[in-house]
Amino acid sequence: MTASNRLRRLAGVASAGFIVAWAPALAAQSQIPPLSGSPLGSYLAARHAGAQRDSSAAAVYYRSALRADPRNAELLERAFLAVLADGEIDMAARLAERAVNLDRNGRLARLALGVRSLKQQRYKAARPNLLRAVHGPITDLAPTLLVAWAQFGAGDWRAAVETIDRLSGPEWYGLFKDLHAGLILDLAGRRKDAGKRFQQAHKLDPTMLRVVEAYGSWASRHDKERALTIFQEFDKVLPRHPLITEALDRLQRGQAVPQIVNTAASGGAEVLYGIGASFGRRGGEDLGLLYLQLAVYLSPNHALGLLSLADLYENLKKPDQALKIYAKVPKSSPLYRNAAIQLAMNLDSLDRTNESKEQLQKLIAQRVDDREAIMALGNILRGRKQFADCAEVYAQAISSISDPQKSDWSVFYFRGICYERSKQWEKAEVDLKKALELFPDQPHVLNYLGYSWVDHGHNLDEGMAMIRKAVEQRPDDGYIVDSLGWAYYRLGNYEEAVKHLERAIEIRPEDPTINDHLGDAYWRVGRRLEASFQWAHARDLKPEPEDLAQIEKKLKDGLSEETPGARAHQAKKPDKGG
Repeated sequence: MTASNRLRRLAGVASAGFIVAWAPALAAQSQIPPLSGSPLGSYLAARHAGAQRDSSAAAVYYRSALRADPRNAELLERAFLAVLADGEIDMAARLAERAVNLDRNGRLARLALGVRSLKQQRYKAARPNLLRAVHGPITDLAPTLLVAWAQFGAGDWRAAVETIDRLSGPEWYGLFKDLHAGLILDLAGRRKDAGKRFQQAHKLDPTMLRVVEAYGSWASRHDKERALTIFQEFDKVLPRHPLITEALDRLQRGQAVPQIVNTAASGGAEVLYGIGASFGRRGGEDLGLLYLQLAVYLSPNHALGLLSLADLYENLKKPDQALKIYAKVPKSSPLYRNAAIQLAMNLDSLDRTNESKEQLQKLIAQRVDDREAIMALGNILRGRKQFADCAEVYAQAISSISDPQKSDWSVFYFRGICYERSKQWEKAEVDLKKALELFPDQPHVLNYLGYSWVDHGHNLDEGMAMIRKAVEQRPDDGYIVDSLGWAYYRLGNYEEAVKHLERAIEIRPEDPTINDHLGDAYWRVGRRLEASFQWAHARDLKPEPEDLAQIEKKLKDGLSEETPGARAHQAKKPDKGG
């Protein structure tokens, strides 16, 4: 499991199957150019910032343009959305007040106003705005659940549950309805009714983290054996989740597990977090961003909400923004170390690698068996091509594994890569075989080991069979298809090489190494003009410096007539998968 995939599971993303298509491009960035001197210039700069998913700059420019045309409804809406996406909720709410005066049906503006009232414990004021935010089979779920939490905050838990139960919609609504009805009933002291709703939610999805936590918390106060079973079953699906580990530790000490919410505001934050995280992972990044910003506004220390928001920024290629969010995760949270690890990964993304390594080394010094931190450090070193060092780090992770399981295949695979790239082939082969033993037919391992055998002139038939099997499993993976083509090239079967390398180029036309490989294959079959074109294209795609020198030499002199020798290729560069 990759670091990012594990983070998504750590963040407890719901598995309800729905996709949100919401168009405005919003994100965040820390550097804002100087303001233009004219309203039109500000507007154009704001549009450009929006297209670059830079909501901080967009917010500044739209507000500048708005000052020149304060009753322009479109400018007001765009400014509101940019400010909201940037997490400035109080300012967004002030813009929302102006927006609803121009358009009383602005649903996101109404939602923001309702959330602000909920945070201020103005529960009666929250309801009208939240009710006007309801519209359609996707967008009515969150406002309706927020209405219920406002009713609970006003002291009427019965009306709150009735509001939830009246809500009709797609089948996946049931998960959120049962969860939030159960949370409200639990806080209201309705023990049996709460247990029934949690049990129903758990039956719908026993792998949804917040359902497990809520049901397990309830059971820890009424049926400790059931609570143990609930948490232990989840631990089998996602071992060592920090929140589940802490819950099990509490139960073993004879303590109850705290409820996941304790106020109307934290209940509202749970609504926005749960739905926002689902939006963010299923194609609705922009709406997910707005919901998650509102969630952490209601509950600033909501660790899962912060993790999901930071993860979303990572997906939007905004590591600087992710960094700021990870830094907000409370040190008291069981998820703090996970946030600290991800913070280090984002430092590396910003080329602050020394800071990143120092951060991870401190975490490992605090807990020498922290495999997540060790793996993260190994991945950074591997990505930076410090192969001898990364092999040592992965060895530290492997030393903590007493009985390797299928899920441990990747650490052997990654150490094998580091050994192979640091010219320690015998050690690499042992690790790659071990990875394949743990996870038979794993396509990345099949590809890497199979190609390495072909490259070394060993086990040629078996190696080619392994690469073909990898391609059968991942026919749309350009790197693996490239491996097959380049293996044929290494064996002197240039016609087959061309066929597969052309397919690889169709999949990943922007990769310099695959273009370079295809150029070599074209040259060998006599298509020399096309070979020069592919090499020129590879050169322009910014290859590694050592590859660039070879490409420029080939553009000048072509290939010699000697049998081609082995050289670096994409499938054998550090693999991010697994």
